[in-house]
Amino acid sequence: MKLKALFAALAAVWMASSALAEDMKMAVTTSFANSGLADVLLPQIAEDTGIEVHLLIVGTGQALRLGQAGDVDAVLVHARAAEEAFVAEGSGTHRREIMYNDFVVIGPAADPAKIAGSGSAADALRAIEGAKAAFVSRGDDSGTHKKELSLWASADVAPEGDWYRAVGAGMGAALNTASGMNAYILSDRASWLKFGNKGDLALLYAGDPVLFNQYAYMPVNPAKHPHVNIDAATKLEAWLTGDTAHKLIDDYRINGEKLFTFNATAQ
Repeated sequence: MKLKALFAALAAVWMASSALAEDMKMAVTTSFANSGLADVLLPQIAEDTGIEVHLLIVGTGQALRLGQAGDVDAVLVHARAAEEAFVAEGSGTHRREIMYNDFVVIGPAADPAKIAGSGSAADALRAIEGAKAAFVSRGDDSGTHKKELSLWASADVAPEGDWYRAVGAGMGAALNTASGMNAYILSDRASWLKFGNKGDLALLYAGDPVLFNQYAYMPVNPAKHPHVNIDAATKLEAWLTGDTAHKLIDDYRINGEKLFTFNATAQ
């Protein structure tokens, strides 16, 4: 009898914990995943909220398409114009800023295009094109790719030719290609700091305000996709904009360097 009672008690505990657990799917950028921050946040989210967040790691463009199709409950991406269009078309309920870092231009330590000390990001890209120095583009409709294309446009340069290689890959894979080719590349700072295969590459240019890199969270609209878990998405938003997330995001460092700055505001 005692054994039966023990099994019954264990079953009750398991059922209670199962009832408290809640799953949701969130599409996130490869740059966010590559940073390692998710490994810090997700266990704490599960502990504090009971929500098990399953990440679909893709570029920003694909993340937004997953949201448009109702294949995820929320998205966390970094391309403001595309995010605002996502909300305007009714695919997302709203856009909430969470944290930021910046984009940086990585390249061979010898800097054959002499971009270090450039007056602006546009000047740096013009120098790369002028030298026909090898440049690797993600070419994957990600937030980083969108930013890169906007920078070429602002530099009044059409990137094309043998020196320009679009790889259609995530940030880590693109950095690996740049390392193998000893080429220039635009990266978010977090991915660069986390990247372990730096080879002869170095951070050569940063600091232009145009390189600001904001990450935002958007729940998928249940009016368009009634099956989405809007309750979990709403709870997650409250957590991501709260004090615990603030501290974890601001304290996250690699080799003493800060990767993200929390900037969520009250809503």
